[in-house]
Amino acid sequence: MTTSLIGALERGLAQRRASGRWRVRRTLASPQGPGAIVDGVPVVAFASNDYLGLANDPAVIEAAREGAARWGVGAGASHLVCGHQVPHADLERELAAYVAPCPGAQALLMGSGYLANLAIVAALVGRGDAVFADRLNHACLNDAALLARADLVRYPHLDADALAQRLAASRAPRRLIATDAVFSMDGDVAPLARLLELAQAHDAWLVVDDAHGFGVLGDGRGSVAAAGLASERIVTMGTLGKAAGVAGAFVAAHPAVVETIVQSARPYIYSTAAPALLACALRASLAAIRDGHERRARLAARIAQFRAGAQDLPWTLLPSSTPIQPLIVGGDAEVVALSLALLARGVFVPAIRPPTVPEGTARLRISLSAAHEAADVDRLLDALHDAQRAPA
Repeated sequence: MTTSLIGALERGLAQRRASGRWRVRRTLASPQGPGAIVDGVPVVAFASNDYLGLANDPAVIEAAREGAARWGVGAGASHLVCGHQVPHADLERELAAYVAPCPGAQALLMGSGYLANLAIVAALVGRGDAVFADRLNHACLNDAALLARADLVRYPHLDADALAQRLAASRAPRRLIATDAVFSMDGDVAPLARLLELAQAHDAWLVVDDAHGFGVLGDGRGSVAAAGLASERIVTMGTLGKAAGVAGAFVAAHPAVVETIVQSARPYIYSTAAPALLACALRASLAAIRDGHERRARLAARIAQFRAGAQDLPWTLLPSSTPIQPLIVGGDAEVVALSLALLARGVFVPAIRPPTVPEGTARLRISLSAAHEAADVDRLLDALHDAQRAPA
């Protein structure tokens, strides 16, 4: 007999399915890469955030193998107990020197970008303080403000003038501006120089979530470097499972910020460290990013190729110069149907629906990589044009 608790869950799930917002976990029987096997079907994939093609890079794989042989496969404890090993320390030093959001910056490894943002915000603000967040920020930045018990003040997307008004009206003792650098569902870039000006004018922190900029923008160093900025009030968070191709995240900031996170941030203190073998793999990945001019040039060529070929499609292509190329379809059922139509043509692009994106803006989130060949992008464009012409 079904309990009332289970019955309530089943009714909620049925409502979600009927509304066109049912989420499906597709299973890959292949490494990440343009050529993938999704639910047993060979496809060309445009879904991964592996922007530089490092997730299956032989040098990175070999570094992981050597790391496992030297350091084992588990860290055993948190960084503050006995889980902080030499590869972790070496990687942190290299990341700090490379990203360098301020002179003398230090870096700190975290298990994920989500945990890193929770740690940063909770370490810097608390009850009675205010977090000023772009309305299209990743959910973890909003959750971070809630965890910190700070007031969450949202401003319209990319609207620095609106942010200035909200900052001027605030009486919070500590203020923190939080923004994605590259917005994960739109592919556009925050006005970081203007945001830093406002942070300086209102004595606020500027927390930059560079999950989709690190490795790609600023000759690989990220969005803050691309904007030509450096400041002690900038705190950069970068993820290591996207362009870096492995897993985890890092914080790069002034040493006082990093030490405050170490001493007080619960997501750092109470999380087991990632295996040292991943730090070994990431040092190889970071070397590829530093020397990745050719990879980034190939990525730029694929972006330009796609945008040129998509101009006559009936759906709205957002103005993005990054690897994230959103094609707005509108309705939930319509975007799911288009995604399935592409899959039937051997092309995998996920459908993104609310609440991940605003109502009425369901979309295909086309993700391009340096590993894609020109023929892969041609196949995507052919499939989109063919699906456009197909009868409903």
